[in-house]
Amino acid sequence: MNDIATIKLIDTHAGGDVSRIVIGGVGALPGDSVRAQMQYLQHQADGLRQLLLYEPFGIPEMSVDLIVPACDPKARYGYIIMEVMGYPIYSGSNTICTATALLESGMIAIEEGEQQFYLESPAGLVNVVAHNQGGKVQSITIEGLPSYIDSLDNVIDVAGLGPVTYSIAYSGGFYALVDASALGFTLKRSEEVELAACAQRIVSAICDANNYAHPELGDVGPLPFLHFMGPLTESAPGYYESGSATYVHPGVICRSTTGTGTAARLAYHYQRGELKAGDQLETISLRNTRFVGSLKGEVKVGHFSGVASTITGKGYLLARSDILVDPSDTLISADQLPPLNSYRP
Repeated sequence: MNDIATIKLIDTHAGGDVSRIVIGGVGALPGDSVRAQMQYLQHQADGLRQLLLYEPFGIPEMSVDLIVPACDPKARYGYIIMEVMGYPIYSGSNTICTATALLESGMIAIEEGEQQFYLESPAGLVNVVAHNQGGKVQSITIEGLPSYIDSLDNVIDVAGLGPVTYSIAYSGGFYALVDASALGFTLKRSEEVELAACAQRIVSAICDANNYAHPELGDVGPLPFLHFMGPLTESAPGYYESGSATYVHPGVICRSTTGTGTAARLAYHYQRGELKAGDQLETISLRNTRFVGSLKGEVKVGHFSGVASTITGKGYLLARSDILVDPSDTLISADQLPPLNSYRP
């Protein structure tokens, strides 16, 4: 790449998690599915992820969602999720943000009331229902991946912490689930730095001792996430609330409770007999932002008994911008970039 290139962006957030939606400037990617295109970026063109998540253009706490043409004819668009930990095949907050950006930008025309359509993620088709009023998106409900508990109530010795009880869930990524109070946390924002440091120790210990694979999808990457669980309280018949905090990277606690984290919680509490089909769980972040998970019923995931669920949240548009990528800028690495469109003033 020798010419200045431009990348067109819509910055959004859902529950506080910032997702940078790439709506133009990146050329066609090889691959006959969105997952194959994701794997091309992952193995041959990871420079785009690094460019948009690190200085001078971004920060690691953000996520990036690249809009691509759908390969499945049922879907309106495809999208590839990029985070500091790599390329998750599915993410709830990123899907909510992507759907909101597509609607609010006019790439998908907004229809008043309830509007259903499909997007194609690297994990496959995602059913999206937008709840619109007055030409604005009020909330998005997405169909999560089938979630299951890989193992329940394991114990591992963690340096500086001693024995820690944890469970492993899959809900679009592997999660370690731990009881926050058992580790001395009340899930207040003032604990954020301590929570991140504690989670990093636990995740490192688990990854050193175990490898996990999805029974149908195979290798979907190592365990990246840890979800701190607060007490489960029933605020109305069949409606539950719980404080939550999700660790995603050294030093980083998500601002939201995360959609996949909420889905992991549904699988966990179902496995323990604490939730049943039809129940809803509202997870509450350190910043008091919220997602609502609805438990739809039991499903099989390989030899595991899992749950089907939906996640509801609201996305907000933050900015529309063009990023200019000048290869002569010493702060920019032009290595391993996919084809980019040249800038025309």
